[in-house]
Amino acid sequence: MSRYTGPTWRLSRRLGISLTETGKEIAKRNYAPGQHGNQRKKISEYGLQLQEKQKLRHMYGMSERQFYTLFKKAGKIKEGKHGENFMSLLETRLDNLVYRLGFANTRRQARQLVNHGHVTVDGKRVDIPSYLVTPGQVIGLKESSQDLALVKENLENTVSRLEFVSFDADKLEGTLTRLPQRAELSAEIDESFVVEYYNKLG
Repeated sequence: MSRYTGPTWRLSRRLGISLTETGKEIAKRNYAPGQHGNQRKKISEYGLQLQEKQKLRHMYGMSERQFYTLFKKAGKIKEGKHGENFMSLLETRLDNLVYRLGFANTRRQARQLVNHGHVTVDGKRVDIPSYLVTPGQVIGLKESSQDLALVKENLENTVSRLEFVSFDADKLEGTLTRLPQRAELSAEIDESFVVEYYNKLG
């Protein structure tokens, strides 16, 4: 299954969650799109598990294969809960951290910046959005990309950042200082449903 490239707001309404984490998509119409979107429907246990998996997958803009591969990687971590480790790994993806640092205003835009070679990790250009950043690594912009109007505007509009990243405005560099804690991430996601979904698939 390929990565979703359709309208994000429509998908947010379908899943009942703000995929950009701003709340704008569902502020006015917090029900599914379509003629019968505002009618409540009963969802089976499997349906809930699938919905929660889709919420998380689309929030980070990943294909099913990428998502499941990272899920299995999280399962090999000996300490902690599988679901929480999975969400922690999702947060350490390069495209997500570019978004968290304020270089981009959406994860989709962050993925473009990485794909187009604007982003560096420890001074070296990295154009792989799924690259997993480790604590202590520094994320910056290529020298020729530091004057991009889009990036400047995004940084000016960034009000705050999560505590597991630090940012140096003078150098235009950010650092993943530690792995995120579950309490710092979206409370609208129940990752235990995702674990149950994949466990049922075997």
